[in-house]
Amino acid sequence: MLLLYRFFKICLVSALIFPLQMPLAKAGESIPNNYDELVELYMSFREFHLPEVENGVPDYSPSAMGNKFEGLLEYQQRLNRIDTTGWDVSKQVDFRTVKAEMKGMEFEHRVTRPWEKDPAFYAVIRFQFGPKMHPSMPIPSLPIADNRIEQVKIQLEAIPVILDQAISNLTDPVADLAYIAIYTTGRQIDLLDGFIGGLEEHHPELLTAAAAARESVSDFREWLTEKRPEMRNGAGVGVDNYNWYLENVALMPYTWEELLLLSEREYERAVATMKLKEHRNRHSPVLKPVDNADDYMERYNNAMDHMYRFLHSSELFTVPEYLDPPGHARGFRRGETRDYFAHVLDRYPLPLSLHGYAGHTHDELRTARDERPIRGMSRLYFVDAVRAEALATGLERMLYHTGITEGVPRADEINYHLKAFRASRSITDLKMHSNEMTFEEAFQFNISHTPYGWVPEDSPTLWHDLELYLRSPLYGTSYMVGPLQLDKLLTEEFIQKRDDFDIRKFMDNFLEAGMIPLKLISLEMHGKPGAFKHSGN
Repeated sequence: MLLLYRFFKICLVSALIFPLQMPLAKAGESIPNNYDELVELYMSFREFHLPEVENGVPDYSPSAMGNKFEGLLEYQQRLNRIDTTGWDVSKQVDFRTVKAEMKGMEFEHRVTRPWEKDPAFYAVIRFQFGPKMHPSMPIPSLPIADNRIEQVKIQLEAIPVILDQAISNLTDPVADLAYIAIYTTGRQIDLLDGFIGGLEEHHPELLTAAAAARESVSDFREWLTEKRPEMRNGAGVGVDNYNWYLENVALMPYTWEELLLLSEREYERAVATMKLKEHRNRHSPVLKPVDNADDYMERYNNAMDHMYRFLHSSELFTVPEYLDPPGHARGFRRGETRDYFAHVLDRYPLPLSLHGYAGHTHDELRTARDERPIRGMSRLYFVDAVRAEALATGLERMLYHTGITEGVPRADEINYHLKAFRASRSITDLKMHSNEMTFEEAFQFNISHTPYGWVPEDSPTLWHDLELYLRSPLYGTSYMVGPLQLDKLLTEEFIQKRDDFDIRKFMDNFLEAGMIPLKLISLEMHGKPGAFKHSGN
């Protein structure tokens, strides 16, 4: 529903703005000092960055991507010609946000180039979060509504064509990314098998197209398996490119080297603190994992009710009316071995539920209601990754320090176990991109560095996380550095306000700024118009 809401919002804003504006300025033309020109340019860019699609088949050919990059350079030139003189800080921040997203597209075209390097990019079936081609097909619920059957058929028939073109487009495939793709195509085949089974009952007219789609995914997987030994190694972007991304896209005040040092220190501190907490709590019973549905639902539901009450009573931020009480557990199912997050949830579900509910769900609901034409859009190219984790992961720590876990003494140990797991993944994010670790080495590093063996050898959680981090620089590190940047922002506010510092006002202003890099939130909260250089710099 949120995605549908945002789609209609984009259409509405475009309809309101475009009829009122002159056509976009061409190269060499000056652009007036007009904020509406920035909005118009941004709305056009959001459409432009997507590939051309015909009959469900996107064009990621070398010539098409070359044309996209040339077009991007024109968009960047148009942006830099907008004169922001006299704009207030909020509008200047919007300008910087647009610039960061365009830099994100530049990074994709100059560095990652997934259409020619990353076989996992051609995920024709959408089944998890992460970078993938546009458009990928979500498996629809059955039965399919009559008005959608033809569209589903077009999507299924497009899959063999897409994967045939993928083999031609992948002119520089990388072995680690092919390794990931072999795994993810297996997942797609499983989803298509289940879908085909349902079509036999509900839509036999789609069986031929679905079977051909399934066969093409299988053929693509076999091709990857055969060719992978010939592919080059080195899927990481390299330290220099990582630093460029930090400075120009994520707008981070750190370098790769500094983030590695911070990650290693956070890991060491988390493990040491966890062991000290265990010693302090040595006379209290350990938090054992539940092993049946009744106990799990009681533990989970009590934690959700406590969290909702505490969010209101703590007055750490103004809880919006639309943040409804979190839902209760509906079931409990575990395999032979627990994956990492199952270990956490089965012992003490509050931290992860707080992360998802008060962090990510809260952000999604807030953004869906944000009517600002630039701030209210979902960020492209993961520009908001650190901001998202600053709230979701940062709130775990903030609410822990304000008393949310009081009365559950060994909850401390779970919090620091989570910190160690996140810092460990941050280290592997950075070292995969410096090409000091392969994907498999990073996998084993996290298994060995996660306390008490909570990550099994076949962990789907770790697989998905490391896949995302290797294909999206900084994402794994955002869990570590997001809360640190939130601490930095809070400290800036306190130093400036001193006796007038109010943490609730601070958090409300932080949330109001929206899903933008924390550097820009800092400028909006504490900066002055003069703090911004001219747009061309």
